[in-house]
Amino acid sequence: MFSQDRRLAQQTKLLKERNASLLRAVSSVKGNQSASTVLVPGAVEDNPVRAAYMQSLESQISSLRDELATVYKTQGQNAQRLLAMNETLREKEEMSRIDSEGLRKTRDEIAVLKRKVDQHSELMAEKDRTIQILHDEISTLQLELGQIDERNATLTKDNAKLLQRWLDAKQAEANKMNEANQFYENMRSKHQAVLNWRDGSEGDAKSHAGSNTSMSGKGDAHETDVASAVRDGLPSLTQNPLDQTPNG
Repeated sequence: MFSQDRRLAQQTKLLKERNASLLRAVSSVKGNQSASTVLVPGAVEDNPVRAAYMQSLESQISSLRDELATVYKTQGQNAQRLLAMNETLREKEEMSRIDSEGLRKTRDEIAVLKRKVDQHSELMAEKDRTIQILHDEISTLQLELGQIDERNATLTKDNAKLLQRWLDAKQAEANKMNEANQFYENMRSKHQAVLNWRDGSEGDAKSHAGSNTSMSGKGDAHETDVASAVRDGLPSLTQNPLDQTPNG
């Protein structure tokens, strides 16, 4: 657009210079005609040079007017284009501003996300350390649990042995009690036999008391021996094993 304006300006300048030179030539022709003695009426108006010059000027003026109209039209179009371009530029600037604002917000969000990622990384590292500590504690507890299981197994075996020994001791005590009871029954039966024998001996002694005095003396001696063996109707239990405890 600007190059076309410059070209038109140059053409206008050239045309003005040509018009000025033609006007100077016409002025010189008019001077020569006024200096001549013979005046020809209507010579100026009928001069073919001037007529051609005037026709050329009119055609040039018409052409210049057309070109000027074209220039005005182009200038209007260019103005419309300029307005459209300005509007587009404004829209682009607005879009650029919006994009810049969005970019700024995006950068802020990225910075926030980076901080969150850093915090998350620190948190994960802390959790990893905590997990490692828990693993160590679990390993220690498993070792202690294993030792406790071994101790429990040992105690279970010891308890089983002690229980078996206690049962054996109780069984031995029961056997001793059974033996003592059996011995007591035997002694009781023997004691009853001695009582029966003593009653029979006393009856025989009374029946033969009048006839055999010597036998009576022997009977008294025998009764003394029996009394020494039997005291208060019970045999002497000086060596009775029942006086001992069941454990001996």
